[in-house]
Amino acid sequence: MDETYIKVKGVWKYLYRAVDKEGKTVDFMLTAKRDKEAALRFFAKTMKANGVSEKVTMDKSGANKAAMDEINAGRQTPIVVRQVKYLNNIVEQHHRAIKRVTRPMLNFKAFRGARNVLAGIELMHMIRKGQLVLEGSTALSFADQFYALAGKIRPV
Repeated sequence: MDETYIKVKGVWKYLYRAVDKEGKTVDFMLTAKRDKEAALRFFAKTMKANGVSEKVTMDKSGANKAAMDEINAGRQTPIVVRQVKYLNNIVEQHHRAIKRVTRPMLNFKAFRGARNVLAGIELMHMIRKGQLVLEGSTALSFADQFYALAGKIRPV
């Protein structure tokens, strides 16, 4: 789990992202602040959608560590927290793909728009990695899979 910065209206916002050890995207969330409450919201969202993991690897962020400590305080078997920067390289490499797409955009004008566009970018990234499996999608291109998921006809 890690976060990266995205500019919205000229102000840096935080895109929290989690990937598993195979490099598949687990979850993501755009927040205005990088604090314990934001980290708690992200962990709660991720655990609700994907279940509780045994180990979490993160950078030396105090807010993320404080959030995990609070989560572990209410559990019988605590989640192992690893704060080793080299083990966090998988998620750091995933940030590169987001930055590559968003950098030419220069800026997002609204937080809601940024959240929606980033969700689409993450979805395309997940399709490319083969995480999304639709019936009969093996013969479709990545873009066609995206349009099939959206329920729209692909523009010509």
